[in-house]
Amino acid sequence: MADEQVLWNAEFNERVTIYWLLSGALIMTVTVVGVVLLPIWFLVGGAVTRRYLRSFRCTLTNRSLKVAKGTLVRVEKTVPLDRITDIGLVQGPIMRLFDIEALSIETAGQSSQGSLVQLAGIKDGRKFRDAVLRQRDLVVGSAEDRQTGAASTPAAATTDGNTQLLASIRDTLLRIEGKLDKGGR
Repeated sequence: MADEQVLWNAEFNERVTIYWLLSGALIMTVTVVGVVLLPIWFLVGGAVTRRYLRSFRCTLTNRSLKVAKGTLVRVEKTVPLDRITDIGLVQGPIMRLFDIEALSIETAGQSSQGSLVQLAGIKDGRKFRDAVLRQRDLVVGSAEDRQTGAASTPAAATTDGNTQLLASIRDTLLRIEGKLDKGGR
């Protein structure tokens, strides 16, 4: 879109390739049959994981989060910020050893279990997560303002509106309850 502005191009930590290499080796070791392939994995795996890391792109714009990754199968996703419900941060013991973090992005209306997008190795993962959530709050806030017609809604006005809405719901439920009591006698 023409009015989208790039706010942050995420950078990725090169050490994530070592983590992937070790993870692959662990899986091969556990499968027992893969133990035979370990020497080949250590020879080829470094190049494969570096190439895979070079394919990673993650861009925060003022309206969305754009993610791309993959070498053989290229996956590109654009996640509107107002659809993001949570961004999880995972850092297991081996990840802490290499000072890497993985972000998992969950959205409203997600059809599958788990995260919509998972990214391992973003540098300054906590800062990036906080920036995405801050921008999401700005987008969601401005969308709500457009719906209500307000330029900006003070917290007190929002609370008063919520109180009025809850009172209206309570009154409606009391009327329904009254009608049910009359009909049941």
